[in-house]
Amino acid sequence: MTKTRSTAASRRVFLMFAGAGGGALALAGCGFKLREAPVFAFSTIAVPGKSAYVNQLRRALTTTGTLTVESDPQVPTDVVFDLLGERRDRAVLSTNAAGQVRELQLTLTIRFRLRTPAGKEVLGPSEISQSRDITYNETNALAKEGEEKLLYRDMTTDIVQQTLRRLGAVKSL
Repeated sequence: MTKTRSTAASRRVFLMFAGAGGGALALAGCGFKLREAPVFAFSTIAVPGKSAYVNQLRRALTTTGTLTVESDPQVPTDVVFDLLGERRDRAVLSTNAAGQVRELQLTLTIRFRLRTPAGKEVLGPSEISQSRDITYNETNALAKEGEEKLLYRDMTTDIVQQTLRRLGAVKSL
């Protein structure tokens, strides 16, 4: 009787390890790998401007370690990043029976292009947009204002990451 239990237990352990090993092989075989820093087709970039988005983009480009980032477009670089527009919108999603706002939708839209200093477009005008919903209560207006700032900062971070991926997709100048 004890022999049967030990055989069943050892079989269970073997199947557990075999399943884990099979899962690891399947994951390795499908080509899965963690996201790496993008490899850019250029080594210097000018990113003029002073907005929160531009500052965060400059910081993100600098941390890749493969680029020289300039804030002055007059300095000779391989490419120039032009911010064509940055728009923040607030739209009412719902109101209560008294007509008071209960939910808002915050939207951040960034338009940009990438060009050579000579004016050749490397990446045509692109637009990235993010939106978030937020509940609203007029008695907590100050707290909701702070939450709104945090949501805009979060959207800016997401858009910067998407911008980096688009800049990394450029293969030739």
